[in-house]
Amino acid sequence: MTKVIACAHEKGGVGKTTTTVNLGFGLARQGKNVLLLDADPQGDLTKCLGIKNPRELTSTISSVMDYLIAHSDEDAYPDFEYTAPIRQHTEGVDFIPANTSLAATEVTLVNSMSRETILRQYLDRVKDEYNYVLIDCRPSLGLTVVNALTAADSVIIPVQAHILAADDMDALFKTIGRVKRNLNPRLQVTVSL
Repeated sequence: MTKVIACAHEKGGVGKTTTTVNLGFGLARQGKNVLLLDADPQGDLTKCLGIKNPRELTSTISSVMDYLIAHSDEDAYPDFEYTAPIRQHTEGVDFIPANTSLAATEVTLVNSMSRETILRQYLDRVKDEYNYVLIDCRPSLGLTVVNALTAADSVIIPVQAHILAADDMDALFKTIGRVKRNLNPRLQVTVSL
């Protein structure tokens, strides 16, 4: 059974990407099949995994989400290649890149049916190939992060030993509570680092 873990915090620079990458590499070294998903339009995870210019990519998490949004009234997508954005990395993990087009996708989500579940719909189609799916979230509490929390079994919250990083956690815990009550009752906070 696949474990989906989101790494989230409203504040930037607290170690979400570093935690996601290192946890993924560590799990891969233990023989686990790991998919890393960049859910941040800044594309930091994508850059960490060797993509020098994410803006030039056409097959990303946003292209998948855009497709699912556009075809939300259909039960099946026979012509869609779900694995198209998945890339392999030399450290033994697979990853789905992101770029600035994800910001536009988030705007499109606002008026979409089932807007909180688009990412889960996608992961339900590809996650069975993996032991772990790790989602690197953007520093916000917008719809992309809500999608990640809705798709996740648990969330890791990296926190620096600094009062400002700790202060921002209240809003994140409220969002996690809302997602758990309304969209994903299995969501658990695994650890705050």
